[in-house]
Amino acid sequence: MKKALLLIVAFVALMLILGAAFIVDETQQVVLTRFGKPIRQPITEAGIQFKVPFIDTVNKFEKRWLEWDGDDNQITTRDKKYIGIDTYARWRIKDPLKFFQTMGNERGAHSRLDDIIDGETRVAAARYNLIELVRTSNREMDLSTSGGSEAISESEFRVEVGRAEISRIILEKVSNIVPAYGIELVDFRIKRLNYVPDVEVKVFQRMISERKRIAEQYRSEGQGKRAEIVGRTQKELEQIRSEAYRTAEEIKGKADAEATRIYADVYSRDPGLYKFLKNLEAMKKTVSEKNTLVISTDSEFYEILKGYR
Repeated sequence: MKKALLLIVAFVALMLILGAAFIVDETQQVVLTRFGKPIRQPITEAGIQFKVPFIDTVNKFEKRWLEWDGDDNQITTRDKKYIGIDTYARWRIKDPLKFFQTMGNERGAHSRLDDIIDGETRVAAARYNLIELVRTSNREMDLSTSGGSEAISESEFRVEVGRAEISRIILEKVSNIVPAYGIELVDFRIKRLNYVPDVEVKVFQRMISERKRIAEQYRSEGQGKRAEIVGRTQKELEQIRSEAYRTAEEIKGKADAEATRIYADVYSRDPGLYKFLKNLEAMKKTVSEKNTLVISTDSEFYEILKGYR
């Protein structure tokens, strides 16, 4: 009986010890509560800690930086452009006691951050034109339409504040609000900007029309270049033909002059032979089997034919 009682006492003692001890991880911080109320300062150091078993409650919170990813909200800019803006931020629980008293848990904190960050984002976006939310700096851009006659004004793309500065302004304003909830915000960024669906369709249609216009302009310029090249080729071809004709005529002229010189030389040596050869050449061009030749007795042809007979 005594042995059984000792076992019961030992078991109860073990349960009390196990119920009283708890471990705080390196990534955690703890707020101890008794009947729902904090009983001491938060535990932020890792190690083994103790509490009153079955009475005290261990409320553990993350010590690491946490991610907040906002919804894609539809916002109107100062220049009346309807856009969807997607944002994200990084935050952590800096004061776990205040966080427990105001937020209770991370889900409540995310809900509260949604209200605060989205609200400040809407206010900031409404104060600036769309280009301020798109561009970060006034770096040089190629604003021409790729060789077209129509150009876009550079002043339309100049920014006075810029996306990075607007993000910093939102971060600063939110950072001044969230400490009341035991939260510290370390970073805020605009992740993505899009037109709302109705406007996006019209923008895409306008972009397609613009691309088609530029394509037609390229085709027109190409046709002009083609006509220019063909015209230049034709001109060069005519020039080559003219030069070739001139050269050929010069060669023919020299050949005729050389032939004349030879004929003259032959004529000077034997005028009778030259005359005879010229008559033969004339007869070759005149007489054929289909022609009837009528000549007089004093004709040179008659003298040749008479001598041939």
